[in-house]
Amino acid sequence: MSEFEPDILTFCCNWCSYAGADLAGVSRLQYPANNRIVRVMCSSRIEPSFILEALREGTDGILVTGCHIGDCHYIEGNVHTDERMKEMVDALEHLGLDGRLHLEWVSAAEGKKFQETLIGFVEKIKALGPSPLKKGVDD
Repeated sequence: MSEFEPDILTFCCNWCSYAGADLAGVSRLQYPANNRIVRVMCSSRIEPSFILEALREGTDGILVTGCHIGDCHYIEGNVHTDERMKEMVDALEHLGLDGRLHLEWVSAAEGKKFQETLIGFVEKIKALGPSPLKKGVDD
């Protein structure tokens, strides 16, 4: 039996975390290839419905990244993201999807942090196993 390779969806804000991901790439830092990055203008643009739909479609884990608190180009977008993601983590726990959503602040200068965060998250999702919702996707 082959080792489980999770499907990871990573949302990156345009101004900080996407640049951090780009820095990781330019610096040739290795990170798992089973990660798909979606660039959004601000992490606050990520609606809870985006997360629920991705999980419903069989994504095993979702990583939301944005500017550090106080560095948001839209002043308080990441503050709203922080509040919203805390509520989403609680909601997912009630749905039996605990641990499948993670929020991390990554600046444009933190390519190494982006790499380490992604590697750690993939390992966490591997330990959790495939999403319980994934079974319905393949049927």
